[in-house]
Amino acid sequence: METDALWTLVTDSRRRGLRGEGRDAWLLDALARRPPQDIVRFQACLEHVIGEAFTWNLWAAADLIFGGWCSDDTFCSFQQWMVGLGRPVFEAAVTDPDVLAYAPEVLRLSSRPRGAWSEGEWPRWESLTFLAPQAYEGATGTFDDCGDSFYAAAQALLEAETSGDRVQPGPRGQRWSVRDAAESVRRLPRLTSMFPLT
Repeated sequence: METDALWTLVTDSRRRGLRGEGRDAWLLDALARRPPQDIVRFQACLEHVIGEAFTWNLWAAADLIFGGWCSDDTFCSFQQWMVGLGRPVFEAAVTDPDVLAYAPEVLRLSSRPRGAWSEGEWPRWESLTFLAPQAYEGATGTFDDCGDSFYAAAQALLEAETSGDRVQPGPRGQRWSVRDAAESVRRLPRLTSMFPLT
């Protein structure tokens, strides 16, 4: 699926140095100025790239960064946060999650205990998934049935552009635990060193 429009908006928000609510407001405004079909495309692209990051290895990376515990919802928000890191980092991390160790955002976190992280520094972006629906409602004045028609349109576009490939019911790859120290060092050596679970 062609995702350039999504990544262009994410890159533009990063260039402006926006974070937190400022980034959300900028993206919401940028989306709301687009035709409704472009907003639907943004949502479909977001779901596509999030699906690419649905792997056990990335879940393990999130486990390490969060201190050995990462719930379903936390991992979903972590995947969205990875989108906010930009396309080069995101795509490299999908292939090798240990490259997250080189991201400036992750390096800053590793230099301090989790208790010292500010609310805005935590590796999560819960609100990203709600921006396109809000923009669509603002642009069209409609959002019936809790957005069912919006989400159905995004899903139809996603399926049409990915040849109807089915989303796997669970993360790709083999599940493993970061509490297995030897396995963690083997699979994610840099992150294991940066975020020890002791």
